[in-house]
Amino acid sequence: MLTAIIIEDMPESLALLKQEITTQYPEIEVVGTAQSVVEGAKVLRKIQADILFLDIILGDGTGFDILEIFPDLKSKIIFVTASDEFALRAFKFAAIDYVLKPYSDEELRMAITRAKEQIQPDEERLSILKDTLIAPEQRPDKISLHTLDKIIIVSLDDIIRCESDSNNTIFHLHDKRRIFVTKTLKYFSDLLQQYDFVRIHQSHLVNLQYISAYIKTDGGYLMLKNGENVPVSVRKKAEIIEILDRMHR
Repeated sequence: MLTAIIIEDMPESLALLKQEITTQYPEIEVVGTAQSVVEGAKVLRKIQADILFLDIILGDGTGFDILEIFPDLKSKIIFVTASDEFALRAFKFAAIDYVLKPYSDEELRMAITRAKEQIQPDEERLSILKDTLIAPEQRPDKISLHTLDKIIIVSLDDIIRCESDSNNTIFHLHDKRRIFVTKTLKYFSDLLQQYDFVRIHQSHLVNLQYISAYIKTDGGYLMLKNGENVPVSVRKKAEIIEILDRMHR
């Protein structure tokens, strides 16, 4: 039997989640609920459950306040968030799982399965999540990358380019490392394009700061500052020329 605590500031959402767990997951007992940081702290001082469902935005603070009060919390955390584009982007940058409100049966099932297996997010990934949530308009410094066997944190400024490999992505870094990540290039293109990364080809996403020149011969390609040449697709040529013109004005 597993135990769970729910910290969620919306009474309807809390009641719905508790009912869902009680009816669908008989192996999990909800042993406590709270609707604020203060209430949550009181509950966690009495009992710490196997799984903690933790809302990000609470009436008197955030879920991060709870984590700061209990730095040695042993519960597996399932973060809960509303469908907000900034929040979702922050979770993707930190490579931390979350459940969207309102909860779907499939999402909840997957989150509980992952919570049973997962290792807790480390301090650096939680820091990326917190920083990206607090200042959504700022360019994040770092991103967490899910490889087959671990999570690697890299600086955005160290990423030269990303290359598609079927449904996976290879990150080419400034220090010559290549990191194989189990997500599509489209996933990272959607995530990074507003931070000076440009999709120049169906197989290539490039960090603008590493572009040395655009060469119009041989079908059109970019020379990068590390000496590599990367092809530009026909339909992307006009966009690339316009971007480079803007950069050099």
